[in-house]
Amino acid sequence: MKIAVLGAGGWGTTLSILLNENGNDVTLWEFNPEYAKTLSEYRENFYYLPKVKIPREIKITNDLESAVFGKNLILISTPTQYIRNSLSALANFNFKDSLIVSVSKGIEIGTSLLVSDILTDVLKKVKRKNIFCLSGPSHAEEVSKKIPTAVVCAGHSHSKLIQKVFSNDYFRVYTNNDLIGTEVGGALKNVIAIAAGISDGAGFGDNTKAAIMTRGINEIMRLGLKMKAKRETFFGLSGIGDLIVTCSSPHSRNRSVGEQIGKGKKLNSILKEMKMVAEGVPTTKSAFELSKSLNIELPITHQVHNILFKDKNPLFATGQLMKRNLKEEK
Repeated sequence: MKIAVLGAGGWGTTLSILLNENGNDVTLWEFNPEYAKTLSEYRENFYYLPKVKIPREIKITNDLESAVFGKNLILISTPTQYIRNSLSALANFNFKDSLIVSVSKGIEIGTSLLVSDILTDVLKKVKRKNIFCLSGPSHAEEVSKKIPTAVVCAGHSHSKLIQKVFSNDYFRVYTNNDLIGTEVGGALKNVIAIAAGISDGAGFGDNTKAAIMTRGINEIMRLGLKMKAKRETFFGLSGIGDLIVTCSSPHSRNRSVGEQIGKGKKLNSILKEMKMVAEGVPTTKSAFELSKSLNIELPITHQVHNILFKDKNPLFATGQLMKRNLKEEK
């Protein structure tokens, strides 16, 4: 297939290489013209994926329209909060029957839209049936080393075609038809990972972290079901699978942010030192607003919000969670 990958971060670069290995014609778009030249010349993503060579067959460009023109499949690997601005130039572009696959995970601040909704809002000539989400426990650092990985492709049609395009001997793709549930799982797990990191940084133990992860999947499911997702999705790769790896891995930017918060560092200072985007930070804000508008109780998310944006003491926030009214587990 002819494929455009929009976003040359670690994940976009890794998937470009994977898709090239699978025999596809791949174009990688980088928004920064100077860095696009660097990538094209040196064939290495020094900032986001060092020591991994980008094959010469992969075209690298800063021209968005030329990147997507004539492509069968367009992979969105842009951080969620930048999708609207990044793709606004393509608002009236005629995609015909191009398949759009997102690997971005988050909820847009201000609109509370999931990525698929942002795409249909911005790209006026894209059919919703042609929008998909690829999600699951998959760090770019490991996939780039060909470490066995399994993910899920969610959408309403053509999922099996996308499954074949991405799958190989180290990257296995499953399918489901629950786009909303898959996106909610991918977005909210980053918020819970921040909570798990705060627990690590504060010096709490395995008991605390296990409780955060278990009650966290409950929160994710509660929001997802309210948005008409399917319950079983949250027990799969894009739910509990992605939550486990993001809460546990040293590769997780969101867990790392939480850990530094737990050790007493301030959010602004942490973000200034980061090269990559921690999607869970803005998603905490948007999930907090969404829960209020939907009248859903998300206690962990609410406490993470107050810690990040209202400078609440993590120990005090933990105490409030522990002292909530006693209830049946459900």
